[in-house]
Amino acid sequence: MEKFMGKRILIAGGTGLIGSSLCDLLQEKGYEVAILSRSPEVKNYQTFQWDVERHYLDESALDFAEGLVFLSGENVGAKRWTQKQKDRILNSRIQAIRMLVEKIEKANRKPAFFISASATGFYGGTLSKRFSIETDLPGGDFLAAVTRQWEESVKPLQEMGIRMVVLRTGVVLSEKSGALPKMAKPVQLGLGSALGSGKQYISWIELNDLARLYLFAIENEKLQGVYNAVSPDPVTNETFMRQLARAYRKPFFLPSVPSFLLKLLMGEMADMVLKGNRVSCEKIREAGFSFQYNKLEDYFQNLKQQPH
Repeated sequence: MEKFMGKRILIAGGTGLIGSSLCDLLQEKGYEVAILSRSPEVKNYQTFQWDVERHYLDESALDFAEGLVFLSGENVGAKRWTQKQKDRILNSRIQAIRMLVEKIEKANRKPAFFISASATGFYGGTLSKRFSIETDLPGGDFLAAVTRQWEESVKPLQEMGIRMVVLRTGVVLSEKSGALPKMAKPVQLGLGSALGSGKQYISWIELNDLARLYLFAIENEKLQGVYNAVSPDPVTNETFMRQLARAYRKPFFLPSVPSFLLKLLMGEMADMVLKGNRVSCEKIREAGFSFQYNKLEDYFQNLKQQPH
């Protein structure tokens, strides 16, 4: 593995769930980390200001950055998908990357790499058992449209000779925040059950594994292009919820929560939980990355040992 020798990493979205975990890991490994923020100062980190709406970026940020990681964007599960919210989800990613691309193009000093998050939503929601791989065409739903445009907005960097890596991330498992606490809430109340058909696949990755994967992408100079950031063990929603109930020592009920009820409560956003995709991680494994959590049982076994 040809190793990246720079030490200064700039992160957009460094205060979120994934960004915080990655920042901690990078600092532990001796990297100098700075984050882009609208606030003038963020505790524990060197900060460069940016404001996408005002098209502003502190020029010294790119002087600092030997490599850049993009994790920024409106949380897709934060609010009901009104047209206004859908626009925010798309524009928070596309406009930010386009501004960075424009600023990098004009900069005297360019980063060695640009690693961008993306999502397995690229493949579209489906009940298919087929494994989705990186060369597949995008799906036809809203999240597929967002991720397709998201990834296309990064492509001009390749023409500048910058190494570009896109990590299509599945459901990130962490007890701190994100999807798992939301999924765990009814289970903890003793109301655990599958959602919809229960046959839809959840392609997941544990938070620390994901941070390690970003570090792998940073350090491995041969890595470029698109990779799926998911564990080797995608499972159905029913299997996931059953194992989650077992981990919390709570009952698991049948029948499942009806699809029409979720659609009534969540609107179009219900597709996120009623459909899924079974995503392959073979490409990143063949590149040399190894997961600490290969099986969902391993993760939940660890969860069982935590006090609840």
